[in-house]
Amino acid sequence: MDLLKFSLGVAVLMATALPAAASSSPWADSEGGRVRLVTTGTADASGRLSGALHIELKPGWKTYWRDPGASGVPPQIDITKAPGITKAELSYPAPGRHDDGYGSWAGYDRTVALPVTFTVANPKENTVIEAGVFLGICQTICIPVQAQLKVDPGVDAGNAEDAELVKSALASLPQKATDIFGAKTLPGEKDKLIVEATAPGVAKSVDLFVAGEQGYLFGAPTRAEKDGKIVFSIPILGRPDKAAEGSGLPYTLTAPSGAVEGLLPYP
Repeated sequence: MDLLKFSLGVAVLMATALPAAASSSPWADSEGGRVRLVTTGTADASGRLSGALHIELKPGWKTYWRDPGASGVPPQIDITKAPGITKAELSYPAPGRHDDGYGSWAGYDRTVALPVTFTVANPKENTVIEAGVFLGICQTICIPVQAQLKVDPGVDAGNAEDAELVKSALASLPQKATDIFGAKTLPGEKDKLIVEATAPGVAKSVDLFVAGEQGYLFGAPTRAEKDGKIVFSIPILGRPDKAAEGSGLPYTLTAPSGAVEGLLPYP
């Protein structure tokens, strides 16, 4: 997505945190949709609290996956104003591929709930969550949406509707990759990531999404079928200045039968 095109929509939504009436925050509205934070109630004994960032899109609008391409905005959540929360980790359902005339990028063209796992410092105490959320919602232009959401998980902790939304969000996540449905890297050129995919179903319906994290930046993949194998060639547009730290590059592989996710070694 073109940076100038994105900058035309810098009417950023600033939503004030309002008192939470249930185990979800109030909605924060924007031109292309609205967003809220939903939780399942109280944390478990280890301090894990399940929730979801619920993004409701108006028809014709889209939002980004974890890797938004060269100039998009990935969903982000900031918990610095929630001292009782030590970590907030977003997870992502399988995205689709979109081309707006400026470039190809991964995201969602439908309402989506991104699972969030909060880590509570003291699970024996009720902890109010104040989270700053930042994401892009796009139609012909993209509008950065910034909102401050507040939820008290202990209020209406048994809310069945909220619990069902979080459960559905978790169920929408890709399964763990396997030898019969997964991806692996192949030797390739320095400026390309070559990935061989194995998936059930029609080969032309299989797609691969690799997240450019740790300083990596990737272009849109091209595919080829060779000796019965599906091979993706992904341009490496940027690399980190020093060795990446972590377990590898997250990927999602989609097919008509579903989606899986895993990690690829850093190239």
